Amino acid sequence: WKSERVIASRQGPHLRLAGGGAGIINFCANNYLGLSSHPEVIRAAVEALEKFGAGLSSVRFICGTQSIHKDLEEKIARFHQREDAILYASCFDANAGIFEALLTPEDAVLSDELNHASIIDGIRLCKANKYRYKHMDMQDLEAKLKEAQKHRLRLVATDGAFSMDGDIAPLREICQLAQKYDALVFIDECHATGFLGPNGRGTDELLGVVDKVTIINSTLGKALGGAAGGYTTGPKPLIDLLRQRSRPYLFSNSLPPAVVGCASKALDLLMESNAIAQSMAAKTQRFRSKMTAAGFTISGKDHPICPVMLGDARLASVMAEDMLNRGIYVIGFSYPVVPKGKARIRVQISAVHSDEDIDRCVEAFTEVGRKHGALP
Repeated sequence: WKSERVIASRQGPHLRLAGGGAGIINFCANNYLGLSSHPEVIRAAVEALEKFGAGLSSVRFICGTQSIHKDLEEKIARFHQREDAILYASCFDANAGIFEALLTPEDAVLSDELNHASIIDGIRLCKANKYRYKHMDMQDLEAKLKEAQKHRLRLVATDGAFSMDGDIAPLREICQLAQKYDALVFIDECHATGFLGPNGRGTDELLGVVDKVTIINSTLGKALGGAAGGYTTGPKPLIDLLRQRSRPYLFSNSLPPAVVGCASKALDLLMESNAIAQSMAAKTQRFRSKMTAAGFTISGKDHPICPVMLGDARLASVMAEDMLNRGIYVIGFSYPVVPKGKARIRVQISAVHSDEDIDRCVEAFTEVGRKHGALP
């Protein structure tokens, strides 16, 4: 049974909790670049709110499209070096809307077994033939692609970066197999957009396959301002099709202007300079190396999602509570969010964490780990 801690301040590296908890260092948020409280991002939201109002009270195709929506879609496509983009209320909606609109009973979708729940739910909605391959197992994917050759169209669907384990999909190998077996590639970039790759464009940029990935779904609610919203970007004919057929797009109100303003400014900051995106690497390495030296097992590689693997669900829960008593906000994850026996505390590094913040977190983990027998 999950409980929710209540924050009485802005999202950021330091928080105040309702009930008096002050000076808490936050290692939970998907606020990868620290932009959710960036003064320019907040100012852009206020300006959009004043100029365009609180909301549109309508879906896009009736009377819910403003110039700022079209401008943001153009900016997203330019950022990802794609032809066009379409906005949604969330990336969950983007994932719910694409598979049903694109795939027919004559087609096939091949999905990594550890894909995000929103991808799984989106695939369930479509009538395509469904294949699930073992997590990042290219031999199994190739076997499934061979089996799927009988279908009209094949789509390989994977997270770019997997949010529970902090590992990155082998996109080079996936794209090679897709080319060999005449398949399209779809990636969910929610935990990559804004900070992976030299310019923060994501895993396709990081792994040098920008021109090989057909479709990208991602979010505005993590690194890109942290408010809400999601999108699909890719070939213009696909985006045109989604505007006609994608149910979450057709039947959901358009994004509020303030949210659009936030995300647009976040993209401006990223496209002006890659300094914020590149600042993540050193801080991630600092935490991972110090935790490993202390004796912890950290899943994944070089990603700011740093799962501290503990195995036991109760251990993860009590350690997370003890960490909060030491001023460190982290959350334990256990079944059904992760497989049984794979409980962990997921730490997320942000560009706005200081070296002192990171070192305090490691010190607290070491103390708590020894107290509860997770370390010798």
